[in-house]
Amino acid sequence: MRVEQLRAYALSLPAATEEPHFQYSSFRVKGRIFATVTPDQKFAHLFVDDEQRDRAVALHPEVVEPLRWGRKVVGVRVALAKARVGFVQELVRSAWARKAPKSLSGSNRPAG
Repeated sequence: MRVEQLRAYALSLPAATEEPHFQYSSFRVKGRIFATVTPDQKFAHLFVDDEQRDRAVALHPEVVEPLRWGRKVVGVRVALAKARVGFVQELVRSAWARKAPKSLSGSNRPAG
């Protein structure tokens, strides 16, 4: 997946914006970060829940690893060049849904 594809998909989600976050690009919903892209644009950091993280790492260990913030695991780190578009979009959507306010719920949130 290319960064441009991730950007287009993330910004297509309701109330999503792109803003700088230090040297990273960040994608936010109502000000809350749900994804970042590294300055070299090789990796996306997606703030999915523990269940989604474990599933993604188990199914795609060649592309996904746990994203650590100190001792805490906060999501996944995805190697964009190796990742399928649909897989990354699923993770982006899940990360967005975790951070989106309830006012954006309904058909915009993934089931489960």
